[in-house]
Amino acid sequence: SSKMLEVENAFRKFALYGDRSASGNNMTGKNFSKMCRECGVMDGQAVTSTDIDIISHKVKTKGACTIAFAEFQQAMKELCGKRFKGKSPEEALQAAYGLIEGKGPGSVGASKATKVGGVKRLTDTSKYTGSHKARFDESGKGKGLAGRPDWTDNSGYVGAYKGAGTYD
Repeated sequence: SSKMLEVENAFRKFALYGDRSASGNNMTGKNFSKMCRECGVMDGQAVTSTDIDIISHKVKTKGACTIAFAEFQQAMKELCGKRFKGKSPEEALQAAYGLIEGKGPGSVGASKATKVGGVKRLTDTSKYTGSHKARFDESGKGKGLAGRPDWTDNSGYVGAYKGAGTYD
């Protein structure tokens, strides 16, 4: 069905997350936990991160580090009973798949550069004076080595030797 196709696409997106060498067919326990957390399968009361870890270890084949889509389906069958108490197993499974379908990994909590308080003031290149001002163009982008007029030529025997090339 189209619902299972959507769930499988979400599985592949989460399986690829954070691993460039991943094929998308197998998912690590860390990515499975991320998927359950971001899609709302793990709610913190009925289903916790410990439950997710236990079930992911339970369904994967002995010695394997990842779970395939078939093992993922088995894990979801076990999780949905805990998450949706009072529903029939089939209804609970469909409700869990409804939470997952069409979703993809988000970068929640990813680090962003701060420009608050003193940091903003100190990194504003328009306020630089003297020799530091020469190191940036009008847009505030650094010029690199070209912006350093006091760059020394270290091609001689000694770094600061002034009479380079005068010896016969």
